[in-house]
Amino acid sequence: MPPAPDDLIHDPEGGLPRLRAIMARLRDPATGCPWDLEQNFASIAPYTIEEAYEVADAIDRQDWPELRGELGDLLFQSVFHAQMASEAGHFDLDDVIRSISDKMVARHPHVFGTESRDKSPEQQTADWEALKARERGKARVLDGVALGLPALMRAVKLQKRAARVGFDWPSTDQVVAKIAEESAELVEARDTLSHAEVTEEFGDLLFVMANLARHLNVDPEAALRAANAKFTRRFQRIEDWLAEAGRTPDQSDLAEMDALWDRAKAEEKARSSPQD
Repeated sequence: MPPAPDDLIHDPEGGLPRLRAIMARLRDPATGCPWDLEQNFASIAPYTIEEAYEVADAIDRQDWPELRGELGDLLFQSVFHAQMASEAGHFDLDDVIRSISDKMVARHPHVFGTESRDKSPEQQTADWEALKARERGKARVLDGVALGLPALMRAVKLQKRAARVGFDWPSTDQVVAKIAEESAELVEARDTLSHAEVTEEFGDLLFVMANLARHLNVDPEAALRAANAKFTRRFQRIEDWLAEAGRTPDQSDLAEMDALWDRAKAEEKARSSPQD
């Protein structure tokens, strides 16, 4: 006989059924949490995106205990959306699990079917994309690239789709030349055009930068996250050194902070250099 809901909710070994029961209780109109009850797909979506980024951040920092918690938070987001969908009669968590399981089996015939596993990772990626294209049927080339993706990530995905049908520069040299062209157009726009036109030219430059990242096999989101982390780390060293002198950044000036920045760079380089 299955455990009563309260028994399941307080069972540390309850697994996924426990999480589903917790979510259902939170959304119970009579006994649930007022905050959870007033949420909808649109209001929860930003939290889902945030949790995905927190997973990526924990991975970047190789903080495995934190990753465990962040993956739980992300899983909870899926359960939350599935609970709301079930209440609206759209689908439930079982449908979600069935759908992704069916997709993984269908897209891995070399594992779950009769196709040979003797393929390179590149060939498996090409086969995966071909299967996805067949699933899309007669959809337009750029259909299905989610609007809600971070802009840099979406730019890369759009460019990959276009590249599959031959719309792509053959070498990085042409991409670099285009960056120079777009940079010049941005400078010209800054001096002669409206703010809206400057914004457009800046977007064009970012789009080509994303293209260069794709050609170099660099994840632009990951690269920018790393640059953000490096900037934060070095600026905090500036704050530390100023604090030792009893001052704050607003009591310093650009020349001093620039010198401290160079000191922070040198410090990092010394730490990363192999020891004799």
